[in-house]
Amino acid sequence: MNLVLIFLIVIFSSSLFFYGRSKTKSLAISGNIKLNALPKFYGYYLVLWCSIPALVFLLIWSLFEPVIIKSIIIDTAAKQGAIFNDKNEANLVYEKIKAIHLGTYLGELDSILKESALAYAKFINIFTNSKVVLIFGIIIASTLYSLKKIKNNNKARDDVEVILKGLLFVSSLIAILTTLGIILSLLFESIKFFSVINIFDYLFGTNWSPQRAFVRDASSITPAEYQELKDAFGFVPLIAGTGFIAFLAMLVAVPVGLFSGIYMAEYASLKVRRFSKPVIEILAGIPTVVYGFFAALTVGPFFRQVGENFGLTVSSESALAAGLIMGIMIIPYVSSLSDDVINSVPQSLRDGSYAVGATKSETIKKVVIPAALPGIIGSILLAVSRAIGETMIVVMAAGLAANLTINPLESTTTITTQIVMILVGDQEFDSPKTQSAFALGLTLFIATLILNFIAQRAVKKYREKYD
Repeated sequence: MNLVLIFLIVIFSSSLFFYGRSKTKSLAISGNIKLNALPKFYGYYLVLWCSIPALVFLLIWSLFEPVIIKSIIIDTAAKQGAIFNDKNEANLVYEKIKAIHLGTYLGELDSILKESALAYAKFINIFTNSKVVLIFGIIIASTLYSLKKIKNNNKARDDVEVILKGLLFVSSLIAILTTLGIILSLLFESIKFFSVINIFDYLFGTNWSPQRAFVRDASSITPAEYQELKDAFGFVPLIAGTGFIAFLAMLVAVPVGLFSGIYMAEYASLKVRRFSKPVIEILAGIPTVVYGFFAALTVGPFFRQVGENFGLTVSSESALAAGLIMGIMIIPYVSSLSDDVINSVPQSLRDGSYAVGATKSETIKKVVIPAALPGIIGSILLAVSRAIGETMIVVMAAGLAANLTINPLESTTTITTQIVMILVGDQEFDSPKTQSAFALGLTLFIATLILNFIAQRAVKKYREKYD
């Protein structure tokens, strides 16, 4: 229903754009109004006044409607004789009632569930009808108000800019609050973990086996128990595996991506560029799980077979297979961005180089690449961040064991893989094992932040030199 309402709001507000534009034109021609902006801004004004109040109301209603209905239905079930010993039992009964309403409940029905399901259907119908009526009432009221403002010689352009400025501010605030929420959630859960595990034992430990840890009261851990916990949460194998696979990926992505970007920007004809650039960018649109399947079912066994032919022991889930496929996946990040950055270098720099007798290759090497270096560094940084945060490929192709090695023919794992493995299934969030996933996330966040800071400093240095 919400999607239908959003669609209707969009359609109605879009029609108001054309109506507002034509209406103001006719009013201006008849002399009933003196336009203070182009007619299209009056159309935008109607669109914003029609859509924003209705969408905001729909958002607020959608947030509070489930909570209100749940409270009403649980109270109804309690009045019917249902006994809830705790909140979980109440939630379970409510989910059963919802399942009955949807027709997916397969359990036994008693009188309490039947009556509660009827009440649930009744209130859903009431809330839905009320929502539709109120939204259309808001649309009509806001439309009439905006039409009245237009007739009163409103400065539509100024009002549109104020509204858009407010929307931009709200969007920025949402982004900031979301980032802050992510950081705080990681921080609070990580603090719980580090209250049990010493941070230095975590950072410098060389063994990672969280399956050995279970729920323990931090205040009652004995020295022997802590030694077992300490040996289960060593971070070094994970950061080493993450860095090693990312390094192998960059060995593939950076030269291939950079050289292809240089070729498309400086050497390729327009016809070749129009074909090759979209083909390369298709790689970025392939789901990572497809890359994982390809690595696990084709590349990994292929490397193992080749290794056997040369008398080498190659794991089917090797770091080499994961790094190679990950490198292919992130080629577009380097190639496409490098191409765009190189094309943005002023032609005057190239002409100056040619004027003093430099060849095309010398111009690219000594003029174009240095001038485009900040953007190239940015593209490489983006590729590195993508490689560090990749999960599906390493889960399917690199293995799950935390193996401290620099041999690309052996299996290893990454931070993101372990986060997934720890949080799969039902977990107790007061367990050091589960909390370690948040500690891994926080550590990865800090490492990426430091990497971004270093890259920003490098970009700033070279930008000041060539601007």
